[in-house]
Amino acid sequence: MEKPKLLVHICCAPDGLYVVQLLQEKYDVSGYFYNPNIHPEEEYLLRLQETRRITEILNFDLIEGEYDSDKWFQMIEGFENEPEKGRRCDICYAIRLDKTARIAKSKNFDIFTTTLTISPWKKAEKINQIGRMLGRKYKIEFLEADFKKKDGFKKSVELSKKFNLYRQNYCGCIYSRRKK
Repeated sequence: MEKPKLLVHICCAPDGLYVVQLLQEKYDVSGYFYNPNIHPEEEYLLRLQETRRITEILNFDLIEGEYDSDKWFQMIEGFENEPEKGRRCDICYAIRLDKTARIAKSKNFDIFTTTLTISPWKKAEKINQIGRMLGRKYKIEFLEADFKKKDGFKKSVELSKKFNLYRQNYCGCIYSRRKK
């Protein structure tokens, strides 16, 4: 039986490695790297390079989105001083999930999801709410998940060590970096 085609938004290689490996059991998985929030650009390029590495480890296709940081800054304008897990983060989730849903629909995927919920610093409930809303909007199924459950985050850390992946110490945007 043919597996459903799933497009998974990947925020970084360590999270992608665990989540894609898990999802490959039930789905024909492709990745989508779209993260205009990541700063500086050198950090973005490093995370993209590491994500390319995991495509070789797990043998899956990767769609690379554009690095549109100017648009991201416009979208979060006025929310720069929000705390982590605040409204700025909600906007950021929505920007990335919206683009993922549109790409999934245009390329005839059956389902879309994101690795974002593996992080203990992300709000899985909010991410899933946004994903459901966008699934209805674009008429494509959203796979709800909280990948941090069942030690998902711990497993992603272990896998990233095993494969010697770069593991960042901040979410990605300059505002999350300044809090460290």
